[in-house]
Amino acid sequence: MNKKVLHLSALCAVGVLALTACGSSTSSGSGDGSKASGPVTLKLVAADYGDKATNSSTLYWNDLVKSFEAANPTIKVDVQVINWNDIDKQVKTMIQSGNMPDVLQTGGYADKVADNLLYPASDVLSPATQANVIDTFAKAGQVSGTQYGIPFVSSARAFFYNKAIFAQAGIAAPPQTWDDVKADATLIKAKVPGVTPYALPLGPEEAQGESMMWELGNGGGVTNSSGKYTLNSQANIDTFSWLKTNLVDPGLTYANPATTDRKTAFADFAAGKAAMLNGHPSLIQMSKDGKVDYGVAPIPGKSGALKSTLGVADWMMAFNKNGHKDQIKAFLDFAYSKENTEKFDETYNLMPVTKDTLADMTSSGKHTDLAPFFALLPNASFYPLGDTSWDAVSAQIKQSIGTAVSGDPAKVLGDLQKKAEAAVADK
Repeated sequence: MNKKVLHLSALCAVGVLALTACGSSTSSGSGDGSKASGPVTLKLVAADYGDKATNSSTLYWNDLVKSFEAANPTIKVDVQVINWNDIDKQVKTMIQSGNMPDVLQTGGYADKVADNLLYPASDVLSPATQANVIDTFAKAGQVSGTQYGIPFVSSARAFFYNKAIFAQAGIAAPPQTWDDVKADATLIKAKVPGVTPYALPLGPEEAQGESMMWELGNGGGVTNSSGKYTLNSQANIDTFSWLKTNLVDPGLTYANPATTDRKTAFADFAAGKAAMLNGHPSLIQMSKDGKVDYGVAPIPGKSGALKSTLGVADWMMAFNKNGHKDQIKAFLDFAYSKENTEKFDETYNLMPVTKDTLADMTSSGKHTDLAPFFALLPNASFYPLGDTSWDAVSAQIKQSIGTAVSGDPAKVLGDLQKKAEAAVADK
C-alpha cells in the first residue's frame, strides 16, 4: 500500500509533494536557502487524494499556500498535484532530467535516500515539529538510524466483524485469539449458510499486508530486530500452517486465498457476505453504505489480541539539490501545524501522524468511528520501509505468499527468503 493510504492503501492509505527552487540557489545539498537573494520559489508536488474535481487535493494545497505566502512574503510556492497512477512515473522523470523537486510527498522514500537526494528530517523540520511526529512513524522514516521520511498521513489495521451475523450464530463478543476465530468461523458456517466466515485475502493486491498481520500475531514478521529478512522463520511457518489447517482446509474462508484480493474481501464484508476480516478505516464508510452493523476490535493473535498492529503511511521528503533548506523548513513547519494537518485528515478521513492532531481528533467527539484506530496508532508496526530492497521483496510476497496456505508453508516461505536475500545482495 503504499498507494493512497489506505490504498490506504490507503490509508490507505494511505500522496505526493515536491518542491523545486527558482532564483539564486546552489546545486548541491550543501546549499543554504537563507543566503538566496530575493524571493525564493519552492515547487510543491503533491499526490491527489481526491476522486473528483470538487475534492481534489489541489484545493487544499492552494488554500494552504495562500496562507503561507501571506505570512512569508519572501517565499513563493508553486503547487503541482498529480494523481496516484502517474505520480511515481512523473517524479522519476523529474529526477532523471535533473529537475529535482524541493519537497516530495508520495508512497516511499528509501530509493531517494540511496541516491543521496534527500535532506535528513532534522535539517528541514524545527525541533518542535520533529518531536511532534508520533514516535513509531518517525522511526519508520529512518534509514540507518537517520530520519529522512516525514510521515504525512497514516492508517492502521483492525479487526472488523458483522454484528448481525455474530448474533445469528450465537456469538456474543469478537474473537481475541486464533482459536476464537476458528471456533466463531465454525459456528457461522454451521448456522449462517451462504456467508464466508473469515475473509482471508492473500492475492497479489496486498498479500504483504494480510500476511504480516497474521505473522505479528505469532511473534513473527518480515524482519527481525536488526532489520534482516526472516520470512521463513519458524514463527512464520507455524502461522501459515495454522491458517492452512484451521481456516483453509475446513472451508472457513475463500477456496483459494492466493487469488482473492483485498478489494474482494472488503466488498464482500460491505455487502454482508463475509462475517469477519482485517481492515482499515476506509471499510467504515463502505460498511455504512452497505447498511452493515459492524464492530471494530483489535486483531486476534495466537494467544491474545495484538497490541501492535500493521501501520501504513504516505511520506513527505525534502530534496537537497536546490538548497533552500531554511525556506523548506518554514514551509513544512507551517504545513505540519495542527490546524493544517487536521484539516487534511478530516477532508479525506485519514489518520494523523502528529501527536497534537491525534490528541485533538481523539478528544473532539467528532471521530468516534475511528477511536479503535486512534488507540492502535502509537504502537503500529511497519514494513521495512527504509530498506531499498523492500519494493522488490514486497512484490515477491504479493505474488506467491498466498500459496503457503495451499501448499507447503516451509517451502513457499523458504523460496521467498532466498529471493529476499538476493534482493538485498542486488541493492
